[in-house]
Parts: sequence; C-alpha cells; structure tokens
Amino acid sequence: MFKVLEGITVLEQGTFITGPAAGMLLADLGARVIKIEQPGSGDPFRAFRGGLYSPHFQTYNRNKQSITLNTKLPEDAAAFDELVREADVYIQNFRPGAAERLGAGWQRLHQLNPRLVYCAISGFGQDGPAAGRPAYDTVAQAASGYLNLLINPANPRVVGPALADAMTGFYAAYGVMGALIERGRTGVGRRVEVSMLEAMCHFNLDAFTHYFAEGEVMGPFSRPSVSQSYVLACADGKWLALHMSSPEKFWQGLADAIERPDIFKDERFATREGRIAHQEQLIELLGERFKTRTRADWCDRLQARDVPHAPMYDTSEALEDPQARHLQLAIDTPHPVTGTWRTVRSPVSFDGQRSLEVTAPPLLGQHDEEVLGPIRERLRQRG
Repeated sequence: MFKVLEGITVLEQGTFITGPAAGMLLADLGARVIKIEQPGSGDPFRAFRGGLYSPHFQTYNRNKQSITLNTKLPEDAAAFDELVREADVYIQNFRPGAAERLGAGWQRLHQLNPRLVYCAISGFGQDGPAAGRPAYDTVAQAASGYLNLLINPANPRVVGPALADAMTGFYAAYGVMGALIERGRTGVGRRVEVSMLEAMCHFNLDAFTHYFAEGEVMGPFSRPSVSQSYVLACADGKWLALHMSSPEKFWQGLADAIERPDIFKDERFATREGRIAHQEQLIELLGERFKTRTRADWCDRLQARDVPHAPMYDTSEALEDPQARHLQLAIDTPHPVTGTWRTVRSPVSFDGQRSLEVTAPPLLGQHDEEVLGPIRERLRQRG
C-alpha cells in the first residue's frame, strides 16, 4: 500500500455507509483509521444479514482498526477524549444535534484539539427546515433530482446500488483532505460539513446545467440519446453496451461490423442529429442485427473496427476480464476467521505502482487492547 496519508490518524464514529465510506477512502491512502463502535453490537451494518460481519459492513470498512467504547461511561469517555487529543481527523454521520448530545460536537472536540479536522455528514444539512428528517440513499437521490434520471416511467422501480451514500462519503473524504492541506499552512483544523442532498445535487450537476442554460429538464433517456448509448442483446442471451458519442468514424466502424454500410443512406441515421431524433428506430435496427451473433463474436468484430463497446458483465464476470486481471483489480488477504478475504483494490496508483496490500475489515473490538490498552494505562497513571 502506498501510504500517502501515513501519519494521519482518523477517528471514525460512522455507521452504515456515508461515514464508513469516507473513512475507508482515507484508509486506502494510508491513514490510520480507528473505527469507534458500540460494545456488543457495533456498526448496525455489521448485523445487516445476521452475525457481525455482513457483506454490507465489509464493503466500506477495510484497512481499519475497530475499538469499542460506551462514552456514557466515565472511563470510556476519558479514553475517547484522549484519542481526540491525538487524532488528526474525526468523522461522524449522526443526525444534526446527536453529536452534541454524545459529547462529540465540533465545539467541544475543537477545544480538546484545535488541530482536529472535524467532518460532520448529514442527510439534509446541519440546519434548515429539513435538517432533522431521516435520510437514506433513495431519499437523497430523489430529493436531488438524480433518481428522476434513472426511473423508467413505463416500469417505475428503484434501481442500482447505494450511489448517494457512496458519493457522499467520497465528497466527505475530499473535503477532509482539503482541510488537512490547509491545516499544514495554518496549524488549525476546520469543521467540514457535507450532506447527502448537497453531494447528490453536485453529482447531478450536468442536469442542472442543462436546466440553467436551456431550460431543459432532463429525463432518464436524455443523456443516453444525446451520447448515443445502447445496450443490446446477443444471440447467446448475453448483452453488450455501445457508446458511440460524436465521431463519425465510430459509426462507420459499427456499420462495417454489422455489415450494414447502407445505414447512412437512410436519412434518419445519416447524421448525429438524425440518429438522436430517431433513436427508437435505430435501437430496433441494431437490436435485430445483434441477435444474430454471440456476444464474444460481436466484441471481436467491434474491437477490430475500434468501436467503443464493452460486454455488459455481471459481477461474477467483470473481474475475470483480461484487462481487469492485468490491472490486478481483485486482491485478497489472510483472514482470521474466513481464511481469505477478497476485495477490489483502490483505483489510485502512485508512480506507476498499484496498491495491492489490504487488511480485512476488523472484527468488532479487534483492536481494543492494541489501541485502548496504552491509553487506559496512561489515564490510570495520571490518577
């Protein structure tokens, strides 16, 4: 692991996804991330599928240490304060006001450690008419206008992964690193705040820019139409994706691959504007052609003609692709219970070297003695 954040200690009092995702991104860059959990139960995501080590928990908690503290107890509260004094970053994703009730609000922790970068993640912001509302991934996607770009009106279903949760964690880590750089100049930490609503509105910037510039409200098929993107079923029941964009050379290559050079004689498809205006007819034409060969055959033909495409893999296939294997995307590490733990490495490389080392998500309280033992001994010696 290339530890570009080596020497940075992060206290993460996060649960579910947003806080843990922010902590994991910092941990992937080499920060020491100490996850503070409730004794006995820990992060609620641990038990999402029974037990205390669900796949949901594993996703966002690699490269961390786990300690258990009940800060309602004086001894644990004192240990928490000691950790804060020594830390560089504190992350929480409580509802607004909860951190203050737990003795972990910005003002108190900043007094304990003026160098601390304090990150507060919320659903709708720290104040305002919706600040106290509960927020989950789909709620944030909907409130930001992003979900409107995903839902097929003919078959309305929430689709896809927890994008708002993950993106909010990304923006939180981004803000923390900016504050750390500033602290290097000033010596003083800042309070970093990010909400799921703000994160997803920024992530949805393209749709808002279209609205501001042209008064255009984009729908689920707006961008795929303009970008000329397609998903097509092949003869073997497998699917592939095309993203043709603007260059005419890609369309010429596609026409050659499907053995329909006459496609440009049809005025509906002769220009980019025509293809966008008659997308449904073009999808029907391409759909008929792609059902005549297997996916592997089509990929060979498209690659030979430099057409932007990819097999539409499922999860079991994606990491077995030769390029994914070459990039060593799947990595593993020994695990004390399961024997081996597998994950997808950080996508960031430094100086041409990939980050191939990882530690498995911690068991609940796995590092209590290692982290809290010296602190409690020090507190006892102080009397």
